[in-house]
Parts: sequence; structure tokens; C-alpha cells
Amino acid sequence: MPENEVVSLPLPTESQLDVQAFGRYALIIDARTPHEYAEDHIPGAMNLPVADDAEFAEVGTLHATDPHAAYLVGARYALNNIARHVQDVISNFRPTDRLLVYCFRGGKRSRAWAEPLRGIGFKIDVLPGGWKNYRRWVREGLEQLPTRFEFRVLAGPTGCGKTRLLQALQQAGAQVLDLEGLARHRGSLIGALPDEPQPSQKWFDSQLFDVMRRFDAAQPIWVEAESKKIGNLQLPQALHDAMHAATPLLVSAPMGERVRLCRDEYQHFVREPLRMIALLEPLKPLVGGQELTLWRELAQAGRIDELFERLVDNHYDPCYARSHRAHYGERAEELHLPSLEPAALDAVAQALLRPGR
Repeated sequence: MPENEVVSLPLPTESQLDVQAFGRYALIIDARTPHEYAEDHIPGAMNLPVADDAEFAEVGTLHATDPHAAYLVGARYALNNIARHVQDVISNFRPTDRLLVYCFRGGKRSRAWAEPLRGIGFKIDVLPGGWKNYRRWVREGLEQLPTRFEFRVLAGPTGCGKTRLLQALQQAGAQVLDLEGLARHRGSLIGALPDEPQPSQKWFDSQLFDVMRRFDAAQPIWVEAESKKIGNLQLPQALHDAMHAATPLLVSAPMGERVRLCRDEYQHFVREPLRMIALLEPLKPLVGGQELTLWRELAQAGRIDELFERLVDNHYDPCYARSHRAHYGERAEELHLPSLEPAALDAVAQALLRPGR
């Protein structure tokens, strides 16, 4: 597909699932176990499980030898749990409110919720096919959506201010897709966020799809260049291909500004630089033992600015240059940022969004 050509097709809607728009429901009930919910769920849904993880496992194990006993135990758990949820949660809603219920396949657990709620007087929809159908919709949507947008890609080496410029663009009114924010990862060996685990692949997909389907296809999407993976998470192939079909804006900044940004964004490594070196150990075959030893010595001496500059200059910049050539060849527009201060980035963002730019 030629660059900037956008396929004119309707964006995915909940009508494809035979339900109303999710935002029109006063409450979306996920009737599955907390474990299933944690792995993935409809954004905005509340987990009101018919059975918790231990109860669900107990019923499943018993069902293998005595189905009737399993149904009796399962019914007891369901009635007790639903009664508690009705008292704690459902009692806060009005009889005129419309609720959506789903479970794994839209079967027994959905019915366990829907029937008593209808008896109370609520308008209840059950998601046909349950979460499995929703998951199919998300997967198909992520295959189709990226072909319908024009992408403006910010590329550039570590610490050049891409993420901060992306944030400035969003504040200025641009449509921004923050992939690293959704992935809870900065996209390198040292990119994990302290005390913030990455979401599951399915939950990342759900959030990504939820963001993208709300965008205006008539406007471009600004995004930071990424490889196929961000930490442990995989980008949808269609999105990866669409991003790499665009001509990137190659961002650069003075080394001093980049080092200051690294100090700001990796404060946990400023406090414990040897933790960073431990994470970089797998690079030894690439950079050599002597270089890795030098990094460790700088970390032990607390010479943090020198360490960041050395990492950027001797590893990340050459590595990024190779990756950029592999993905984009010689295609790029250059954008030099003399300063990474907020006011300077705001001015650049405003200039990038001017009509005719």
C-alpha cells in the first residue's frame, strides 16, 4: 500500500458482537474467575465472579468423577457469591439501568447472573459467545485497524526525547498511540518499570484495540518507533507493518540533554547502578567483556553520567543505527531537539501540528 494511503472502511463496533456499545451499559459484569479476569477482560468491566479460582477448580475436579455432585456444589457457590455481589454492588444501580453480562463462552455462568437480575427487573444483555467471541473480535480488529490509519512515527536513539515529544503532541491535541505506556515497558533490556509488571499479551491487545478503535481515521496517529516486541509483549503484525511503511521523523538531541533525560527516567538505576549492569550482562557477546567491565567500574564508582553516556555512545546508538537501516533504509526526515525541556518540546509539538507541515 502506498505511503499515506488509508483504507476507507468502517471502524469496528460492538454491533459486530450483537450487543450495544459498551459505554451505554451502566455495568458490564465479568462472571469469570479473578484469574481469567486478570488475564484479559472487556475494558471497564467489573469482575463479579460466580465462583472464585479455588471454587471453580474444585467444581471442575469434582465434575470429572461425579457431575451431579459438582452441579450441587457449583450452584451453592454461585448462589452465595451472587447474593453477596447483589448486596455489595448491584443494589447501587437503578431498575432502569441496562447491564451486560459475559463469561467464557456465554453459557452457564452468564445465565447464573442474567436470570436473577432479570427477575429483579434489570434490562440484561448477555454477550453471545462470551469472552471467546470478544477475543476473536479483538484479534480480527487488530489485523484490520492499522490499515485504516496514517501513522506519523517518531524514531531516534535512546534518550533523544521521543516519548516526551509524543506526550507534548498529545497535550497539543494530536492522536497519540503510547505503545510503551500500554506495555508498561520502555522497550530495551533495562526497560522494565520498577514494581510495575507488564500486562498479559491478551490484556495488552484489548487495551490497544480499545484505544485504536476510538481514533479518528481522518487524522494521523503519532507513535514512537518500536521493534516487534516491547519487553515480553508482541505487537500485532499489521500494526508493526503499518508503522514501518511510514517515513519516520528521526529525532536527535545533544548528548548532555540525553544524559539528563536518562537520569530522570531511570532514577532507580541511578540509585542502584549495579542492578542495571546485571541486566546488561547478556550483551557481553555483542559489546565484549572489556566494555562490560568498564560499565561495571563506572557503576561501582558512582559515575552515573559517564556510565549513561558510555552506554548510549558505545552500545545504544550503534545498535539503533543498525535497526533503523534494517527497518527504514534511508527513509527519514530529521528533527533536532536542542532542548528536552517541557516548554521547548511544547513549541516543537505545536510546530509539527501546524496545517501544511
